[in-house]
Amino acid sequence: MRSSNPVFSREGSFGRDAGYAGFGGADRPVSAERLEEMYRAPAADARATGRMTMDGVVASTALTLLTVVAAGAVAWFALPDASFPVAGLAALAALLVGLVISFRRSVNPALVLLYAGLEGFFLGALTKVFNGIWPGIAIQAVLGTAAVFAGMLIAYRSGRIRVTERYTRIGLAIAVGFVLLLVVNLVASLFGASAGLDSGPLGIVVGLVGVGLGAFFLSLDFAAVEQAIRGGAPRRESWRAAFGLTLSLVWIYLELLRLIAVLRGDD
Repeated sequence: MRSSNPVFSREGSFGRDAGYAGFGGADRPVSAERLEEMYRAPAADARATGRMTMDGVVASTALTLLTVVAAGAVAWFALPDASFPVAGLAALAALLVGLVISFRRSVNPALVLLYAGLEGFFLGALTKVFNGIWPGIAIQAVLGTAAVFAGMLIAYRSGRIRVTERYTRIGLAIAVGFVLLLVVNLVASLFGASAGLDSGPLGIVVGLVGVGLGAFFLSLDFAAVEQAIRGGAPRRESWRAAFGLTLSLVWIYLELLRLIAVLRGDD
């Protein structure tokens, strides 16, 4: 099944290069002797053939997240407490780089790391502002994000969550509605009105839905990575997987920040 994750569904993404898992093509028939020789040969190491592996995905994702954390630490220690303008500029730059990565046919590791650095700087600046209002919210959001990731990974690996076409359609429909709701609320707030999405019981419900959607995106990421490895995707596609996983984790972290802020209120 083709992935519905917008990062992984680009034409050519996680695809097979010419010659992968093939015996030569229609114009180059293989003799019975050659087939017998190939059958008796030892299994090829995916790393040796330049294919995507789980180890490669883990390594690329770890480096990407490390870049996010490092850039976040720079923003935390270098910026003043009131740094919303700087956070906004970093977020805009990260958005633009993320769009470039998403629409490129081939993945560029340098762009992925640049996105991670910009996103980390934004998160560090924003988190410092939040932490100044609600002390300790940073560690709460980090632990919450780690818990959601671990829970979804366990649920996916155990088969409790299956990424089917119906599951994907319903989840994406909810995600589109959720994003539209946030956009409408943002526009309304610019004119002095608000739907109350950032406070009270409605704010808690919206926050829980946001975290749930982040978990949903993670499940799509897991399925896309698994499908890509089975399909013999090129090794460089590990960076596209790292980018997708980072996007989902950033979404979850931001929604947890907002949810915890609503729950803590004026404490």
